[in-house]
Amino acid sequence: MATQYVYFFGAGRAEGHGKGKDELGGKGAGLAEMTAAGLPVPPGFTLSTRACRDYIAGGNKLPAEVDAQMAVALGRLEELQHQRLGDPTDPLLVSVRSGAKFSMPGMMDTILNLGLNDKSVEGLARASGNHRFAYDSYRRLIQMFGNVVLEMKKELFEHLFDAQKKKSKAKLDTDLDAAALKAVVGEYQKLIQKHTGRPFPQDPKEQLTMARDAVFRSWNNPRAKHYRGMNNIPDDLGTAVNVQAMVFGNLDERSGTGVGFTRNPATGEKEFYGEFLMNAQGEDVVAGIRTPVPIAQLHDVMPEVFDQLKEITSRLEKHYRDIQDFEFTIQRSKLYMLQTRNGKRTGKAALKIAVDMVKEGLITTDEALLRVEPAQLDQLLHKVLSEDKQGVKAAKGKERLKLIATGLPASPGAAVGRVVFTADDAVTQAKKGPVVLVRGETVPDDIHGMEVAAGILTSRGGMTSHAAVVARGMGICCVSGAGALTVEAEKHHLSYDGKLVKEGDWLSLDGGNGRVFLGEALTEDPDTASGDFGTFMAWVDPVRRLGVRANADIPRDAEVARRYGAEGIGLCRTEHMFFAPERLPHMQAMILARTEKDRRKALAKLLPMQRKDFAGLFRVMDGFPVIIRTLDPPLHEFLPRHDDLRVEIALMKAKKAPKKKIDEKEALLNRVGELHEANPMLGHRGCRLGITYPEITEIQARAILEAAVLVTKEGKKVIPEIMIPLVGSKAELANQKKIVQDVAAKVFEEQGLKVRYLVGTMIEIPRAALMADDIATEAEFFSFGTNDLTQTTLGMSRDDAVKFLEPYKKAGILKSDPFAVLDQEGVGQLVKMATERGRKTRPTLEVGICGEHGGEPSSVMFCHRAGLNYVSCSPYRVPIARLAAAQAAVMEKSGERSQRTA
Repeated sequence: MATQYVYFFGAGRAEGHGKGKDELGGKGAGLAEMTAAGLPVPPGFTLSTRACRDYIAGGNKLPAEVDAQMAVALGRLEELQHQRLGDPTDPLLVSVRSGAKFSMPGMMDTILNLGLNDKSVEGLARASGNHRFAYDSYRRLIQMFGNVVLEMKKELFEHLFDAQKKKSKAKLDTDLDAAALKAVVGEYQKLIQKHTGRPFPQDPKEQLTMARDAVFRSWNNPRAKHYRGMNNIPDDLGTAVNVQAMVFGNLDERSGTGVGFTRNPATGEKEFYGEFLMNAQGEDVVAGIRTPVPIAQLHDVMPEVFDQLKEITSRLEKHYRDIQDFEFTIQRSKLYMLQTRNGKRTGKAALKIAVDMVKEGLITTDEALLRVEPAQLDQLLHKVLSEDKQGVKAAKGKERLKLIATGLPASPGAAVGRVVFTADDAVTQAKKGPVVLVRGETVPDDIHGMEVAAGILTSRGGMTSHAAVVARGMGICCVSGAGALTVEAEKHHLSYDGKLVKEGDWLSLDGGNGRVFLGEALTEDPDTASGDFGTFMAWVDPVRRLGVRANADIPRDAEVARRYGAEGIGLCRTEHMFFAPERLPHMQAMILARTEKDRRKALAKLLPMQRKDFAGLFRVMDGFPVIIRTLDPPLHEFLPRHDDLRVEIALMKAKKAPKKKIDEKEALLNRVGELHEANPMLGHRGCRLGITYPEITEIQARAILEAAVLVTKEGKKVIPEIMIPLVGSKAELANQKKIVQDVAAKVFEEQGLKVRYLVGTMIEIPRAALMADDIATEAEFFSFGTNDLTQTTLGMSRDDAVKFLEPYKKAGILKSDPFAVLDQEGVGQLVKMATERGRKTRPTLEVGICGEHGGEPSSVMFCHRAGLNYVSCSPYRVPIARLAAAQAAVMEKSGERSQRTA
């Protein structure tokens, strides 16, 4: 049976009715549905997405049957319209538009008024009685065709058009008369001949074939590919092409065109929302050539058309049970519907529309959960820059903002503050007002400055760089990898385009999309106080199976996590506790110690501090589990940098500092040299530290268990889980587990109280996944550290991979950044295998994930399918993970699987 590539619609019948978006694309499916419902839709035909896929697979060539089917459909269209394409007396004109399964507004190409040539334009002029309209339509066709099909720069045509306006002394496009527009057509045709060596095609069927192929090619234009990457839309879907009889909003004063939404897409309010223009084509509304008029005013201009439009769009919303984004044209007082599709909306609007439609009985609560993208909740949880139609607003009395760079949106929200270049300066200056910490890249030593900063900006690093990970955990706005900026911290300035931004100048960051502004912006709190957020999230938790915990190191972060619905702590990184100014000297003393006795002496001073930290976490998480990871990073991270020490010693000698102080610094320099590693990520860290220096594990286990007993005695329920990092064998875990058990026995005897606890491990190297069945004989839980597991599985450094990730994505080698979106085929296979093997040994094994992927929606959905018990993410991403987990459960129940997140 021959493949059907072309589907006709018109006169109340649609061959593609019921075929859906997979086959017809969103626009084509909408046209078919509206036609079948008897709505006023200009007739036409849709070339399927399969045709696009076959075109690309065939080296930009279509199967012969596509041309044959298209010729039949064109004949039907001509018969229905009583017009012929290219007829010199009364020509049929068509539009050629893209339309993919997922809405990609403005990303692909469109050609209008196709079918005009030097003869038919005169026929159109006579048939319409309007020569200006005819030549305006012709010049629009030539410009679009030249730009889209012949790939000529739009500016070439605009230059000629502006020259004609100047010659005719016309202020507006509409001031040009028919003769002037005819002259423009002539200049456009000369331009095409000059640039292509061929005249503008006069055969309308050749125009149609070339336009069709150009729209198929536009599926792979740079902006479309970038948009798909941003929105996790697969590259192999293809676009449909819709060929539709033209209707003209620019025919006369009784004609017009507009776009609208059935509800406000910014706020979600149930109001008729949109804009229109009389005597205009669709591009005039969106191009800003003329100022559109609010759609409510159409009631004053054409009340009957307004009422009909409102009635039709209300029907469409009830039919699709979602907000509709529609396009319409009025031709001599008759309304035509050109498009309907589910409308794009803000996070705030998505939430309100979902809640309202449940109240209105249009959708169920399960359906409502699928109407809000998990990432949209970010917009509701962080401060945002205040914007209007003119752009980002400046603070009262301040100068207008200037966009100076765009980096990676590493952590959402907004930040406005004065520039500082060191963590110490951040601490000092933050006491006087908000600061933005600017670094080439951050290091763990910067944690105290990061904590007090309103925002963090780096010129290097990716979405999972140190700055990004820590900022997200703290809920601090961060823009990373702003490569257009040169940061010279030692000179206390950064530069862009040869201009300097100095310490103390104002910067404003938009963590939602990576924008960096020079100047002081106005910010506003997102609306989370309304009842819609609470109502919506109350539907989430009863549906999901997957638990959601938070990565939190201090009680303040734990409180935020609980406020956003976290069911425990999935990762407490104890090393962050050691960077505090009052603790770092003791940590450094432990590292510099040459004997176990001296190490224990230094560790003893840290014991009460850690015990207090853990007790604070246990109190906040009353009744919920708290996973605490023993010391993980290599010891050199707690010491000054080698080069910095050499410079400091040289300066001390130059200033003749006391010999004792110089000797101390040189001893420190020697120790830093001893601890240097060629590859610290795979070096002396994790369980290897605890095996080499068992007293480190002992003191941490004691702090955890003493805190657990203390808080239990206060009447709270404490569930401690002690996690040993970087384990690759059963023997390593057994070594560390015995230390914990021995300490526990002593603590419980000393305190006269036992507390139930678990000992488990972080699975972050491939060998651990391969040996999971063996390791599970000792481990009572697994937690996948997917940040490091991704690095060790792919052989990629997450900080260095930023140099080649974009070329890899552009070449189609990687679909997305594997440090932001879990590599389900590779790393995911290890996760599934380790889970299955571990539970084969220990059926009650608790399994979770605590890497950055724990807050990324598609990765959360994978964890649901893989049978994990929980995911853990930064506190501010907890609602996102909760929603993604609920959506995974709803999809599983309905047998659906999101194509975007599969």
